[in-house]
Amino acid sequence: MGTFIQLFVDGLSTGSIYAALALAIVLVNQATGLINFAQGGMAVLAAYVAWWCVSNGVPLILAILVSVLFSFALGAVIERYVMRRFERGDPDTAIVVTVGLLTLITGVCGWLWSYNNQQFPSLFPLDTVQVLGASISVRSIGTTIVIIAIMALLQALFIGTKFGLALRAVAVNPTSAAFSGLPVGRLLMAGWGLAAGLGAVAGALVAPQLTLTPGMMDNALVYALAAVILGGLSSPIGVVVAAWLIGVLENLAAVYIPFIGYDLKVAVPFVLIFVVLIVRPQGLFGRKAVVRV
Repeated sequence: MGTFIQLFVDGLSTGSIYAALALAIVLVNQATGLINFAQGGMAVLAAYVAWWCVSNGVPLILAILVSVLFSFALGAVIERYVMRRFERGDPDTAIVVTVGLLTLITGVCGWLWSYNNQQFPSLFPLDTVQVLGASISVRSIGTTIVIIAIMALLQALFIGTKFGLALRAVAVNPTSAAFSGLPVGRLLMAGWGLAAGLGAVAGALVAPQLTLTPGMMDNALVYALAAVILGGLSSPIGVVVAAWLIGVLENLAAVYIPFIGYDLKVAVPFVLIFVVLIVRPQGLFGRKAVVRV
């Protein structure tokens, strides 16, 4: 029983890493209708900014705040001067542009700070607590609580505020939103800025666990995209639940299903996605798009 609880808790902790990035991807999608593959690179750049500040004597909390503000500005600038040129064109072209941005940002991080692993200080103590025979890290508990708080805030933003509704309206139909008097350009910039700021928080949470490198988010980005597909692009709650499900099932399958083991456990979430997409193409918590003709 203790082993099961330990695997379950570790899976939730790993899933929280995927969830942090997945929430930023959902935020961009809700604001612009695009999948931003550069989100992982932007989170890494923000983590490097925070790490550089800490290395120069800035307190950790203040350094993370600086990285969030930096990321917000970076996201807004990228939307205004890069992505806006492609937003009215072929969506596939815009997606390729985000992949190019990911490659560019990763290269810039390596050029500025090298590809060596850097130790990033943790926001939470490194102590552990014993629960039903399982050893639970305080850092994992803290990360999970932060992710739950962000999930609740995003859900409230999209459903309960005029700003969130305006973001969704712009993403669904920017032309109609403009005719309705909404400032489409500023809303798109705000959406990208908020997502980048959220990515900075994700980077600060993930870096202490993975160690800081330019490619730190590469694997996490793949799992985050899996969580987005599984949970549904329109549901912050859905992507967090999906990310936790992926983390937990991956851990349990590695131990309790002998022919999978640790070598094949990476395939588990993608088999799960394949099955879910056959039954519910919009994801577990997503809404089915209905077109009136």
